[in-house]
Amino acid sequence: MMLPSLGAALTCLLALRSFSVAQDPVLDKDWSDWKTTHAKEYRQGEESFRRAVWEKNLHLIQEHNWEADLGKHTYWLGMNHLGDLTKEEFNEKLNGFRPDLAESHGSNVTSFQESASSEIPKYVDWRPSGYVTPVKDQGDCGSCWAFSATGALEGLHFKETKTLVSLSEQNLVDCSWKQGNEGCNGGYMNWAFNYVRDNKGINLEHTYPYEAEDGPCRFNPQDRVVTCAGLVNITKHSERALEEAVARIGPVSVAVDASDFMFYKSGIFFRKGCGRFLNHGMLAVGYGSIRENKKMNKYWILKNSWSETWGENGYMRLARRAHNHCGVASMASYPIL
Repeated sequence: MMLPSLGAALTCLLALRSFSVAQDPVLDKDWSDWKTTHAKEYRQGEESFRRAVWEKNLHLIQEHNWEADLGKHTYWLGMNHLGDLTKEEFNEKLNGFRPDLAESHGSNVTSFQESASSEIPKYVDWRPSGYVTPVKDQGDCGSCWAFSATGALEGLHFKETKTLVSLSEQNLVDCSWKQGNEGCNGGYMNWAFNYVRDNKGINLEHTYPYEAEDGPCRFNPQDRVVTCAGLVNITKHSERALEEAVARIGPVSVAVDASDFMFYKSGIFFRKGCGRFLNHGMLAVGYGSIRENKKMNKYWILKNSWSETWGENGYMRLARRAHNHCGVASMASYPIL
C-alpha cells in the first residue's frame, strides 16, 4: 500500500523539522517487521520521515503504557497499522463524521421515547446473538459514517429476518451525496439512512465492494436489500436513553470524539477532555461493567472500522456513565426498517 499521496508527502517533508531525524538503530528490526506486517511501502525520500513519525508514536505508546501499569490510566495503547501517521493525518484521513453536515440539512425524524420506569439488562452484547458482521476496514477514506450506518442496518435486518448480511459502504460513499454526505470527505449516519429510504434499499457488500475512494454511483436495483422507512434520534446527551435503545432495539449508530483513539489497544478508555469535537462514527453493540481495583467500572462496547488489528479485535470499551464521555450519547440514532 503506497502512503501517502504526492501532495501529502510534500507536506510531510516540510513538517519533518518537528520530528527527530536521528533513527535509533536498536529499532531497525522492529521497523522492518512493522513495515512487512502492514505491507508499507514509501516513495523515494519519504521513509526517513515515516520512520521518525513511527518512532515518536512508539515512544508515546511506551510511556503511556508505563503509566497505565502504575495505575495512572484505565486503558493501554499498542502500535498498529496507523503507526506512521501524525495525529493530524490520522484525524484528517480516518475521522469523517461531519457534524456540520448534520446541521446544514434538515430532516424530519422520530425521537426515541425513553421510559423512566423501564428496567434494562445490566449487560448487553449483540455480537454472540448474530447481530453484528465482522469488523471492517475503512482504509484511507473518511467513511466511518457509512460503516456505522451499515452496522445499524445489518443489526436491525438480522433482528427482523434472523439473516445476517454484509451491506455495501461503497454504495453509501458513492450514492448518498444528494442526501448531504460527501463520500470520503465525511458524512452523517442519518443521511445514509435517508439514502436507503429514498433509494428503497442498498446493495450487498459482495456485489458492490468497498474501494476506500469516491467513485460514480453504481447501485444495482436488482441487488436491492434492506429497505429503510426512516430513523430515530436518541435523546441528546442521555446515556440512559442510549442504554435503553441499545437494550431494546439493537446496535445503534453513535458519533464520538475519536481524536485520541489512534493507538487504543485494551481496557476502558477514559481521557480527560474527550468529547469536545465529534469527529467519528462508530456502532454501539452493547454495554457492561467490570470490577477493577475494588471499583465497578461501566463501559460501552463500540465497533470500529479500522480493522481487527486496532483495539480489542476491532472493538473498544469506552467509559459509560462518565458524563457522556467522548460525546457518545450526543448524536446517536438508528434506522427504522
